[in-house]
Amino acid sequence: METDNLTTDFATGRIILEEKETGAQSLAWNEHATFRGVYLKHLITGKDTQGRFSLHLVRIEQDCAIGDHVHASQYEMHEIVEGIGEGKLGGKTVAYIPGVCAVIPEGVHHGVVATQSDLFLLATFIPPLL
Repeated sequence: METDNLTTDFATGRIILEEKETGAQSLAWNEHATFRGVYLKHLITGKDTQGRFSLHLVRIEQDCAIGDHVHASQYEMHEIVEGIGEGKLGGKTVAYIPGVCAVIPEGVHHGVVATQSDLFLLATFIPPLL
């Protein structure tokens, strides 16, 4: 898998918290339980933030998707790091390209598809996903 420097930096960089530091390279890519071709690297979990938020590097392989779903009690923010895709936010379709940030309120149906290449995004959850 070929990536640009920013994606590599997040995937192999350092996670620094007041009481500890972790190398992101030591964190596993976890296959999504439901969506084929989707992997998450859990950079920061609720255990690290006293249950306030979590941060995940997400890789969606080309022509794969995070299908339509909803988080009943979480806000989610996507920051697109690399690749090309589409985000479905409620009834709106948004081009997912580097530099785009999308905020998804709790209770809003959403999904993501990697259209022309693998898609990498940072996903922040408030409260945490994990």
